[in-house]
Formats: sequence, C-alpha cells, structure tokens
Amino acid sequence: MLNKMGNLGGLFDRKNGHPLANPRELQQIVSELPRDNAFKSLDEIGGWLESLAVAEGFPADRLFVAASQLEDAATPHLRRLSREYLHTIRLSKAEERRLWAINAGFWRQLAEVYEKALLGLIAAGPTPEALRLHLPGLCARLIAALRAQLKWEQFHYGPTPPTLWARLGAAMQRAEECGVATRLSNLGGLIGSTSPLAEYRKAMVFHAASMDSLLPLEIELAERFIAHYLMAFDFPQHGEHDCVYWVDLALAQPPLRLARMPAEATPTLRFFRPGRAHREMAELLQLLERGSDVPADIMLGGQYPAKTLIPVLRHLCAYLAPIPPQRRHDRHRVKHRLSVMSGLVNAYVVFSGEFGGRPAGLQIESWVVENVSRGGFGAYVNSIPGEWLKVGALLALQPEGGENWVLGCVRRYHRESEDEARVGIETLARSVVAVELKPKMASSYAAVGGIPALLLEEGNAPGELRVVLPPYTFDPREALEFVRDGKPGLLEPLLVIEQTNDYELARYRVLPG
Repeated sequence: MLNKMGNLGGLFDRKNGHPLANPRELQQIVSELPRDNAFKSLDEIGGWLESLAVAEGFPADRLFVAASQLEDAATPHLRRLSREYLHTIRLSKAEERRLWAINAGFWRQLAEVYEKALLGLIAAGPTPEALRLHLPGLCARLIAALRAQLKWEQFHYGPTPPTLWARLGAAMQRAEECGVATRLSNLGGLIGSTSPLAEYRKAMVFHAASMDSLLPLEIELAERFIAHYLMAFDFPQHGEHDCVYWVDLALAQPPLRLARMPAEATPTLRFFRPGRAHREMAELLQLLERGSDVPADIMLGGQYPAKTLIPVLRHLCAYLAPIPPQRRHDRHRVKHRLSVMSGLVNAYVVFSGEFGGRPAGLQIESWVVENVSRGGFGAYVNSIPGEWLKVGALLALQPEGGENWVLGCVRRYHRESEDEARVGIETLARSVVAVELKPKMASSYAAVGGIPALLLEEGNAPGELRVVLPPYTFDPREALEFVRDGKPGLLEPLLVIEQTNDYELARYRVLPG
C-alpha cells in the first residue's frame, strides 16, 4: 500500500539531485498526478513521500515545499476516500482495512517528511526568511498530520503509540522555541488558517473527549465540533483549581485528568478546562433537540440529520464538562469465561428457546470477563472476530456454567493489538422474550411474514416495553401485534431509543390485543 514507487530515494544521488527539489519539475510532477483515480494518485504521492524521507542532501526549505504541495494534491482524494470509509454501509472488513491503511499510511509518511524538514531547518539555524515563510506553516502542518494519525488510530480504537504524543510535544516545543507557535498559516482545505498552537490544542481536546464509545462517523463529527468550539476552551498558562486536564510536552503520554497537580511544575506543562465551550455546545444540543438546524457557520463536512448529531453532542457535553463523568456503578474484579453470539438473528434464536440452551451450528465466541458492575461488565477478547465487533454491536451473552442468556450491547471498544481488544458491555436486559410481530393492518393476511423481535421485560416505564427490531422497522404510525403464551398483545409505537445499521431499539406502549 502506497509503496508502488518505493525506495525512489536510492535513484537520486547528490550529484543528480532529487526531481522534487527542482521547482519546475515539482510543479510538473504534481500536475501530472491522476485526478480521476484517488487510489492511483495517492499511491504515486506515497511513493514520492517515501523517496523524500530517504533522500540525502535535500534542502530543508525545498523539502517542506515539496511535501506541502504533495499534501495539497492529495487532499481531495483523501477526502473522497474518507467519505467512503465513514459513510459506506456494511463496508467489508477487507475494504475497510484497505481504506484505513491508505489514509493512515499517508499521514504517517507525511509527518515523517515534515519532521525531517523541521529538523533540517533548525539544524541550519532558522533565518528570518525561514521564520517568516516556512516555519509557521511547517510546524502547523506537522502537528496537523500527527493529529490526523491520532484520529485514524481512534477510528480503529487504538492502540495509540505513546511516541505519537512525544512527537506532538516535540513539534510544539520547537514551534515555541522559534517563536511561531501562534503564527497563522493557511493550510487550505477544511482547516483553513491555523497555527501550530491551535492544531496541538485540537489534539489535546480530541483525546480528552474519550472517543472509545463513538462510531467512526461520530468521531469525525466530534473532531469537527471541537475545531469549531476550540477558541471557547480555556488553556491557562498555569494549573488552576478548576483545570480538568493536563499534558507535559516533554513526556510520551497523552493528556490526563487533573486528579491532582503534577509533582513538579515544569515549563513544558500545559493545562485546559472546558470554559464557555461546554455551555455553547449544550446550547446547540438543546436547539437540535427542539428541532432547529445546525447554524451555517459550523462546518461539519456535509449535511447531517439531528439524530446523527445529538448523540455526538451529548457525548462531548458529558466528557468535556467542568466535572467529567464518574462511574455510575462500582466495578468488581472477576475472571470467568463468557459465551458470546452477535446480532439480532442469533439473539432471536437463543431467546426463543426452541433449539435448546446452546443452539448447535451457531458461531459462539469465548471472551474473558474481567470486571462486572450493576450496569454491565468489561471483557477481554484475545482473538478479535470478523466484521461485527464494533461499538453498538448487539450481543447475546451466557456466563460459563450458567443456563440463562443476557442481552447486551458493546459501548466501548479499545484494541490492545491487532488481535486483542477490551470491550465495555452494557447489559440491556436479563429477561428477554423472542416474538414475531405483525403490523396491525396486515396481521389478518396469512401470507405476511412475521418480524423477528426481542421484548425486553425489565428497565421499562410502567405499561411500556423496549423492543429490539430489525433496522428500518420502526414506524411511528404503525402498531404491531404479537402473540405470547397464546395471548394476543398490541404494541403502540412511542419513539426510537437507538438506531444502528443492524437493529433498532424502540419504546412501545403495551395494550391488550
């Protein structure tokens, strides 16, 4: 991936020079990149970046110019493939990995070249021209590239290498030492005018927002909301009593909650608190909940319905609050096995009871439960299954040695490695009934097939049931009939609680059939 032109650096010695060092050749190479084939264009750009990373005797200022022009040429293609990655429903695992590798690989290569250019400029001694023309944009682009790596790692739910934060901190320190930390540069695209400090602060807030419980599209939207409200966060020079997070530019560690002040005050410490950003995000959340549209000045990269944006804003308002959320229930450490099956179809078979306690022929995973609480449990997965493990996945769960199944949902997902992960599972219900539903108007027609559904019999308001349905089934105008234990019943629709590409969770009022 992105290596079709690998090892080009070996083709250019100091005598002949690198073609990208010549402004005319650079312009021609960029102009000849394929415009109608994102994969081919990014493959070629990746090859040129690889050659720049190993080229010798390349002037640092020209290295920066070459890399920045390649980045500008890649931007529309990256945007297209990012949209495909975030918006394609039921993307295969192989295609998802391909798109992820192209995007993440590009930002990794680009950051390496920018780092090389920055070290070269500083080693040569920054001239007034370099300070004015190159260093502000170089530092901003470098930190933005590292921040993009951070985001793409989050799309895969980690693990984020600690070295990434060390590199972010080193770039920020060099920008400060050269006096360009707050200098604005126009990076074009969706970023526009920005500074090294602004890009670093975006990374700080992004990490503090704890994205492990969001889907990739929600992570993307959260990042855009953070960029919009960035100036409303407070970043005091010194730690104050109401600061919520801190980071040390000199350490290979991400921002941490400020449970207590660091042991030693050093010039590399940075702090921040939500400031008025929390109030402004909460006000926007209230507007959306009342049916208003997103203000035109908030650039989200597209038009999104309120039902997509509201969960993102609720998450940001919770995790970027003056007092971040605490655990609602105490955790207790345990160690036992758990049988796991995914999806509504498998859960329906399990809870129907027609095929016994452990239906033969269904794929059953074995996970290790590490802690439990009243609301759910945390589990360790030593062999990440195929395409279905993600935030929001519906699970049927049975503790080892038990007979009863529990219905749950993945709320947090963090990869420890390519094969290992830790997941946080919310218990939806311990008492679940599998039924077939029919629209009331169609129930008299024998040919109409039933809709498989799960009735959750606990955690409901009086006279109501929560119901798990296939995707795109809920209709606020359509009542559903069912038969349980030989007795008819009627479900009157109230509202959808949760929607995914695999199922819906909705509230219904229960009426006599």
